[in-house]
Amino acid sequence: MGITGVHALIYTSEPEEFRAVLRDVFGWPHVEEDPGWLIFRLPPAELGVHPLMEEGGAPSHQLSFMCDDLNATVAELEARGITTRGHSRDMGWGVAATVVLPGDVEVMLYEPRHATAI
Repeated sequence: MGITGVHALIYTSEPEEFRAVLRDVFGWPHVEEDPGWLIFRLPPAELGVHPLMEEGGAPSHQLSFMCDDLNATVAELEARGITTRGHSRDMGWGVAATVVLPGDVEVMLYEPRHATAI
């Protein structure tokens, strides 16, 4: 099969600030195709397929960031100016928090307790 990767997109009202967080706070390597248009190399990834949350619900997708230690990662991100919304919560399959990135983009950050494909 010729599929060689996944290219994900995030839409935000603050793209320059969002890119700066990925570059400067997360430290993700990147290429710059055109001035200011950064494309980031992502950490290893996995994909889960879940049933719709409710009968007749609309198909959707979600982007989440995984970490080894949620409390330590949240503390490090907050020390670098990233805010979280609410408290960490035990989801059974992991411990999760909501990270708020530029443009008020919410992303789940979680420490998995399930087997991972990585």
